[in-house]
Amino acid sequence: MTDRSKQITLSEAAEIIKDGTILSFSGFTIWRRPCALVYELIRQKRRHLHLIEVNSGPHSEFLIGAGCVDVWESCWIGHELYGKYGANLARKVRQKEIVYEDYSHAEMAFRFQAAASGMPFMATQTSLGTDIHNPEYDMLARAGLRNGKNPKIPRKKYEFVDDPFFGDGRQTLVPAAKVDVSVLAVQQVGEEGTVRIAGQFFTDPEVCRAADITIVVAEEIVPEDYLRRESHLNKIPSFQVDYVVEGPWGAHPTGMFGFYDVDGEFLRNFYMQTRSQEGFNEFAKEWIFGLNHDGYLNKLGVPRLARLKANTALHYSTRVERGKK
Repeated sequence: MTDRSKQITLSEAAEIIKDGTILSFSGFTIWRRPCALVYELIRQKRRHLHLIEVNSGPHSEFLIGAGCVDVWESCWIGHELYGKYGANLARKVRQKEIVYEDYSHAEMAFRFQAAASGMPFMATQTSLGTDIHNPEYDMLARAGLRNGKNPKIPRKKYEFVDDPFFGDGRQTLVPAAKVDVSVLAVQQVGEEGTVRIAGQFFTDPEVCRAADITIVVAEEIVPEDYLRRESHLNKIPSFQVDYVVEGPWGAHPTGMFGFYDVDGEFLRNFYMQTRSQEGFNEFAKEWIFGLNHDGYLNKLGVPRLARLKANTALHYSTRVERGKK
């Protein structure tokens, strides 16, 4: 028996994410980011979001540029070769409009692993001896947010102990990344919420389990019976997913392996245009406000989408011009 009550619209999914939500996302840099839902959050004028991410990308640049984010915790943000750093985050940091917290990439992954395992922390030797552990750079503490009022914000950024079991030296304890809502962008989800991810699945299973609520935006909703035929290919079980949204091209301008490539031209133009707040406002006026997801796809146009569409045998587009030696 299927449970269709999990299926909601993009607009309904955005309504679940309230002001002040601690939020995380699927994917990696410019791959499988839930941009359609991010656009909808901007349209609904969400505010005071607290983002915690293993690594970041265009989706968070959209939210940060729109003024939706108060706190950002991660290790990196940017668009890879299409604009290497996040200009919107950099601008907000310079203007002291956002609190940022810097961990190493591995430490962020360990934080989500801890939360997914139901543990309060994880021990690691990653980043020992680096300035990342300088208490001067504990930005949440400097902002007065480690006061215990929010049970999901740890009272310390790090703790250090010596290995009591094997004498293996100094260890860093990193706190679990406790999240209110995680949003995943994937290729397929079943009617009951079973998730199948083609290609690399990154830290999506941990990001899912770290959250109180998980929303999955999929290119297509498929029968659970179909997913059970090759159940070893499924990455997340249905009981860990609370809501599902069918949103074709929902990750654009980031890529969806096997469905469509990254829209490099779009990202490059976004990066160049939004290095100022005025430029971001013009971008949002053109591409976000006054549109729904269907309107956004119509504005992109069939020729552009067809060029990005992946060849079903090769899993990437044969129409996109790529770098040459």
